[in-house]
Amino acid sequence: MPNRREFLVGAAAAAAATSASKLLAAQDGPSLSNTNVGGNNQGIISELPENPPLASKLFPPEHKFGVGGTQLGNIFKVTPDEEAENMLEACWENGVRYFDTSPFYGMGLSERRLGHFLNGKPPQEYLLSSKIGRLLKADASVDSQGNWKGDLNFSYHFDYTAAGTRRSIEDSLQRLGVPKIDIVYIHDLTPGMLGKDWREYLETARKGAMPELSRMREEGIIGHWGMGVNNIETCLAAMESADPDVMLQATKYNLMDHEEVLNRLFPKCRENDVSVIVGAPLGAGFLAGVNRWLYSDGIPDGYWEKRDRIAQIAHQHGIDLRTAALQFTAAPDVVAATIPGARNAQQARENRASMNVRIPAEFWQQLKQEGLIAQDAPTPG
Repeated sequence: MPNRREFLVGAAAAAAATSASKLLAAQDGPSLSNTNVGGNNQGIISELPENPPLASKLFPPEHKFGVGGTQLGNIFKVTPDEEAENMLEACWENGVRYFDTSPFYGMGLSERRLGHFLNGKPPQEYLLSSKIGRLLKADASVDSQGNWKGDLNFSYHFDYTAAGTRRSIEDSLQRLGVPKIDIVYIHDLTPGMLGKDWREYLETARKGAMPELSRMREEGIIGHWGMGVNNIETCLAAMESADPDVMLQATKYNLMDHEEVLNRLFPKCRENDVSVIVGAPLGAGFLAGVNRWLYSDGIPDGYWEKRDRIAQIAHQHGIDLRTAALQFTAAPDVVAATIPGARNAQQARENRASMNVRIPAEFWQQLKQEGLIAQDAPTPG
């Protein structure tokens, strides 16, 4: 008997075939199979692709590994175009086939750069995810914005409605210049991003974005959908209200901070047959030696000492901190992939090489003995 995921993939394939037959039959006019049925503009023809070349067979990714696209969007500092292209080329040369991006990353810059790189590559050979929740607007007055640096020239507003969801995916496809997006995440639906009104946005997404993404999955326009957030409550709410396939959990499952996800999120994901993608597995560089934790300059109490001790133990066992951090996040059975970002080709090669290193079991045992990771935390091997 097929499991839930196999059933959904089969349903998507059937829906895609139906859409294709409708398109062939519509000789006298444009197809209306992608009309904006979920929004206020009912009857407006959508620009979403018919029968896109999805790469569902590549999910979960080989080696449980992919690459995040924040550095492509000039996070923290400007990444030159050539450096961004070389980073992506190094990923591809080393077998990476899962690429994640977002309209928010550099106000569209990450998507444009990634699309430029993927242009000409067979779409069935790579897995691509992007996000919805923000609609961009051209704005020449915008230079750097928050952590995103450079002449960005775009502003944004939040939109978790059904119509906004389709519009966002259309816009992403235009920026990317590719014929498909395999996975779509509902992005940043959290108190940290939306403030005290975040539950109102969540309710909008429950009535708008979530059912619309399920509909698009059934139509075969996308392969999978889920939440892309840095909290747990939003993920739990989505699984209670809808039928997501995957959770991109950023910032909450890493060597420094993992017990809440381990105890609260992972069991619910297993129960609902939902996979997890781990974002920011290096804490935005902290676990690779950068003196910054995630997206601010403040380092939580005790993190310096904990990092130094884990690095010391890693050295004693002949490995490095980055390798331990990446493999730790990929170890749980519910995790489909860990997706560190990379600024340049060297970082991309080092991240990928870390996944092939054999880490002695004694290393993990010592971390547990010293209370540096949870006793029940899954470890490689």
